[in-house]
Amino acid sequence: MTESAPHPGTTLLGALKRLAPGTPLREGLERIQRGHTGGLIVIGDGPEVVELCDGGIAFDVPFQPTLLRELCKMDGAVILSADASRILRANVQLVPSPTYPTAESGTRHRAAERTALQTGVPVVSVSASMNTLTLYAEGQRHLMEEPTVLTQRANQALSTVERYRSRLDLANQRLFVAEMNNYATVSDVLNVLQRQIMLERAANDMDSHIVELGVDARQLTLQLSELRGSVNEIEMLVRDYIAAPTIPDEEHLAQVLRTLSELPDSQLLNSATLARALGLPATEENLMQDVTPRGYRALSRIPRVPTFLMDRIVGAFGELPALLSASLDDIVAADSVSPLWARHIYDGLRRFA
Repeated sequence: MTESAPHPGTTLLGALKRLAPGTPLREGLERIQRGHTGGLIVIGDGPEVVELCDGGIAFDVPFQPTLLRELCKMDGAVILSADASRILRANVQLVPSPTYPTAESGTRHRAAERTALQTGVPVVSVSASMNTLTLYAEGQRHLMEEPTVLTQRANQALSTVERYRSRLDLANQRLFVAEMNNYATVSDVLNVLQRQIMLERAANDMDSHIVELGVDARQLTLQLSELRGSVNEIEMLVRDYIAAPTIPDEEHLAQVLRTLSELPDSQLLNSATLARALGLPATEENLMQDVTPRGYRALSRIPRVPTFLMDRIVGAFGELPALLSASLDDIVAADSVSPLWARHIYDGLRRFA
């Protein structure tokens, strides 16, 4: 029997979305911070949470930031519904098992971490003395920083993504020119692949900043989306150069993409590791060996050409040089390629040439 996936609201990322600036819950927490009273808020009301509740006041009212602030003036925890839309209990003493390990020293923070570990639901602790917000979710402790600090870090991360995009575009253009003129090498391919993965990882790192910034991240979201480019850039590169028959097997393709995504950062700079993942020559002396693309990258630059149509064309011509030298009639003769698609692809390839 397979384990069910965790509810999105119980994950660290899901909890950060609920606590992002601009949300009612974040407004309530900021009111508690400004009042310097501290607070303990459990975001979940399942039986696993109820078992740990001792005493308190049970009621069921719509969530309001001002009400959360007032209820946290009492010493106990406040219990919210799983979607944080209602306040269900207040002034509750949480009694989690002491067997769950915690490195926290304060009573409130120790109860918060152990409750999160035991129940699997997010718990927020507001420190009265330190005036900080700490989120416990998915077995992790996350200190929530001020939006100004997060914005500064996100802008620094965005600058890194911009540099990666600039270097990738340069390497990509060099490889494309080499492909069109039939002198691409293993080194050229690995250089582009390395930079594509670095860009993707830097962009993924920014995602958490964007989630945590909430409404303050609108401009960053637009900029990051533009810098990310096409979501299938790495896939098209792998389809072109993976060591496989003419049309790469989808399962094999998925396995290679998974292997590349799981590479540690320290191995990402190792050309031999990347080459082995694609099945290309992995020794230093073979990095300058010529390689011929199948044509997926070139076809992906032609607007609106779907992957299944790329497969048919690659299956008919085998590699990019044969496709570039093909006539319009040759493309029409490929399996299930309509005259309209053939003309669109033929004209697109002529523009590249």
